[in-house]
Amino acid sequence: MAERENRRGRGRNREEDAPEFADRLVAINRVSKTVKGGKRFGFAALVVVGDQKGRVGFGKGKAKEVPEAIRKATEQAKRQMIRVPLREGRTLHHDIEGRHGAGKVVMRTAPEGTGIIAGGPMRAVFEMLGIKDVVSKSIGSQNPYNMIRATIDGLQKEASPRSIAARRGKKVSDILPKRDEAPVEETADA
Repeated sequence: MAERENRRGRGRNREEDAPEFADRLVAINRVSKTVKGGKRFGFAALVVVGDQKGRVGFGKGKAKEVPEAIRKATEQAKRQMIRVPLREGRTLHHDIEGRHGAGKVVMRTAPEGTGIIAGGPMRAVFEMLGIKDVVSKSIGSQNPYNMIRATIDGLQKEASPRSIAARRGKKVSDILPKRDEAPVEETADA
């Protein structure tokens, strides 16, 4: 009897421990199929999902109704999430480029207070990721699917100083540039 209660209790805790995800609908596309009696409409949805603490994913879903397409896209996005290391929880560690097909995006770190400077689909990715300050530019394809894939491609290339130090067998302090103390101004008594 006690084992059954423990098992039930564990399942409930697992659901409570699951992080809550925010989602953003990026695009809905209506497609039609011409049949003997007329046209049948379907919908394709593109959704970005994230926990706003460094995890993000995107998904696409197709269905006869919009809510069903959004639900499918959201489920796919939750399955395809990636983790991205953030500096101070607000920006990227270094400048990166991402590519997918004809889509190319450039993402740069930004000082505090800059905000998210990005176009529509890229902005959705950054907001769901939890980035507060970033400057980005989309070059090439304006297709939202390609822009999001290029953005995710770039974010996967992001490396934190901790991961680079571990890979090279060094300390983080050896990797990061030394910050010199403010130079002391000398007064000239001539």
